[in-house]
Amino acid sequence: MSPVHGTGAPLEGRTALITGASSGIGRVTARELALLGARVVLAGPSQGRCQQVVDEIAALGARHAARWIPLDLADLASVRRCADRFLGMDEPLHLLINNAGLAGARGATRDGFEIAFGVNHLGHFLLTQLLRERLTSSAPARVVTVASRAHRHARAIDWDALRRPTSSLTGIREYAVSKLANVLFSAELSRQLDGTDVATYALHPGVVDTRIWRAVPAPLRPLVKLRRLLTPEQGARTTLYCALDCPQAESGFYYADARRCLPSALAQDESLARELWRRSLAWI
Repeated sequence: MSPVHGTGAPLEGRTALITGASSGIGRVTARELALLGARVVLAGPSQGRCQQVVDEIAALGARHAARWIPLDLADLASVRRCADRFLGMDEPLHLLINNAGLAGARGATRDGFEIAFGVNHLGHFLLTQLLRERLTSSAPARVVTVASRAHRHARAIDWDALRRPTSSLTGIREYAVSKLANVLFSAELSRQLDGTDVATYALHPGVVDTRIWRAVPAPLRPLVKLRRLLTPEQGARTTLYCALDCPQAESGFYYADARRCLPSALAQDESLARELWRRSLAWI
């Protein structure tokens, strides 16, 4: 079993915080971890949708009731409040699942960052930083970040563009950059956490039929649906592999189809990862 497993129920005594757990991959992840005995905390903007997951977990007979914390990743003040709420629960943190994301959106966050970058990377970067000490004190622990193979389409990071609203018509170009940032972040976090027994993993879940596509402009949605989309249950497979079964020693790597694989050459650039980290720290 994975080092995060306990005795009795596989995750009894373990706590997991999952962003974007109200639907799709996050919902499946929350449900499966709860059924394995974990204390699950859902972080998301909609109490109504998260409550549906809380109720589903209870109806399935999980040992512990799931809980909800408000979180809007497009608002750094909300991220700080979320972290404060979690830390105020006086719980350990063994699994942080940075799952939430959006694709095809246009605009800017409340703090003035390009919307995909702000939600997919910077909000999660801040949340992880604020919970970092709790993760290390709870070790062995894991940080699992849901990225995408779309990171391969990013050819560079335009730092100035990250401080402006989305410029492309579809937002897909900016989405690719945000997913590149996810992979770079996970790798750099692993290097920084070396020796702490906190492992990090970034992953491509597959192209999944979830609410992540809700922001794609209406005329383009049929093009998305033409692709062979996975179910959320299929999409959660690699997230659960990284959370439960991936060797702790494989920290910092990138995964797809529940196995380790190489990300793009740009995503392996350590100097770029360090620069992203430096700028992200300054921005938060």
